[in-house]
Amino acid sequence: MSKIYDVCVIGSGAGGGAVAYELAKSGFDVVALEKGKWYKEEDFSKDELGVCRREIYSPNLKDEYHIINVKEDGKYVRYDGREYSWSFWNGCIVGGASNFMSGYFHRLKPNDFKLRSVYGKIEGANVTDWPIRYEDLEPYYAKVEQVVGVSGKVKKHTFLEPRSTSDFPMLPLAENGATRWFDVVCDALGYEYIQTPRAILSQDREKRSSCYYSNFCGSYPCSSGAKGSSRAALLQPHNVKVKTEAFVYNLESDAKRIKAAHYYDRNGLSHKIEAKVFVLAATPIESCRLLLNSKNVHFPNGLANNAGQVGKNLIFSAGGSGSGTFKRSKLSKENFATLIQPGVFFNRSIQQWYEYEKGEKRYKGGTIDFLFEHANIIPRVKRQIWDDEGNIRWGRELQKAIEAHVPNERRLNFEVFNDWLPTDGTFVSIDEKAKDKWGIPVASIHLDPHPHDLDVGEFLADKAVDVLKRMGAEDITSDISASPPQNLVAGGCRFGSDPKSSVLDRNCRSHEVENLYVADASFMPTGGSVPYTWTIYANAFRVADVIKERL
Repeated sequence: MSKIYDVCVIGSGAGGGAVAYELAKSGFDVVALEKGKWYKEEDFSKDELGVCRREIYSPNLKDEYHIINVKEDGKYVRYDGREYSWSFWNGCIVGGASNFMSGYFHRLKPNDFKLRSVYGKIEGANVTDWPIRYEDLEPYYAKVEQVVGVSGKVKKHTFLEPRSTSDFPMLPLAENGATRWFDVVCDALGYEYIQTPRAILSQDREKRSSCYYSNFCGSYPCSSGAKGSSRAALLQPHNVKVKTEAFVYNLESDAKRIKAAHYYDRNGLSHKIEAKVFVLAATPIESCRLLLNSKNVHFPNGLANNAGQVGKNLIFSAGGSGSGTFKRSKLSKENFATLIQPGVFFNRSIQQWYEYEKGEKRYKGGTIDFLFEHANIIPRVKRQIWDDEGNIRWGRELQKAIEAHVPNERRLNFEVFNDWLPTDGTFVSIDEKAKDKWGIPVASIHLDPHPHDLDVGEFLADKAVDVLKRMGAEDITSDISASPPQNLVAGGCRFGSDPKSSVLDRNCRSHEVENLYVADASFMPTGGSVPYTWTIYANAFRVADVIKERL
């Protein structure tokens, strides 16, 4: 007789990792299935070619890819991800995308849970209220601060969310002295700024070392264990059982329950796992793909999809980014020395326009995070390849440009986060004609963003540009785009009270399959105006409590 686990978790990122950790810690027999390998801190390096140019922690697009369909002039134009090097992979290793985040940890605000009620209907957008409220999630936000580890300092401001604790458990990370210039400018402009909370340890803790300030966070796995990935914070130190290189391709079910998860190992051999409860957390796109591919006589359109809602209302984080350059020639020797302090952070955020009025209308706004350009040398060198007339530089001319600019400038970037409104035109399906190396139909991503997203993003970007100008930055750029970020994806299995318009109930259990829960960002009906990771963690701990009570 084959082993039957209490819980099988599919995926080991922020959602799957938190559920697996919490249930295993509580004594349940849990197994997590992860498509990628298990790396540890000693396996990681700051290999810019490997991480940023070759994406060694993501699947080879020849083997696994996406079809992307972009709405252009009223119809979808199909792009094969292999041909355009375009994908939505975020790192397939134990811990998933949480290994590669920058760790900006902002909570959602109370009004994020009731977007439709507070701000009203927007034509062409499927905006709805959440079936839970901020108060339901607040204890779990606090739990994440403690268990995963969040560094920072709580500062009162207009849109500070209610908190059950007075401050973060970890002291703020070390900051560059140029933050004082930012603070002075914001005070003069009357802008409320805060230190950006980070899921990065400022002090050693248990089996994890504190940050050593390499300035290689975003896109890079952390070689000290300071970054709060689910691997470093939850799975690795607590020896949670994870089967690696296990690609789940089918969920076998009857009319009411999943019986088994079928997966291929690294050699292409098929295996199955049986469990009482299954928790899906493979990223929104891949979770939807798995459900849609798990068809049977009871679910001819895909598992848990008899209402036709799986894959619908896919969302991303709207907004964009910009930057300004500070030059040695325009600064005193002391100020430039301050600016180029190596490693330490520029942790500043503005949420003053998380809500704003324009004319007589009340708008939901967002968050602006300010950060130094990453230490990657390749993008900084590439900027010197073309001269001001657009001609390519070669040889000694290129060398001179690199010598003149790279050591004598530093960029301060900003990132804007605002709501990507769900629409009928942005969703996930499967493409039966396009198959991966295992012969499984790949995800087909349809993109049709709402124009409202750009309006809000541009409003926020203008405020960020004002700050950079007042700080004395030059060559200021701003790029607010409708192009979706590959690392900030949610929706597709939204939760709600009505089974006709949602996939999951308020506890993230499938309306149609009684032992299926979804714990990645798929559950989110709207995304808020912050990065998603903290909310994914918090909700996953909440779902784990529901499953514990059930078991």
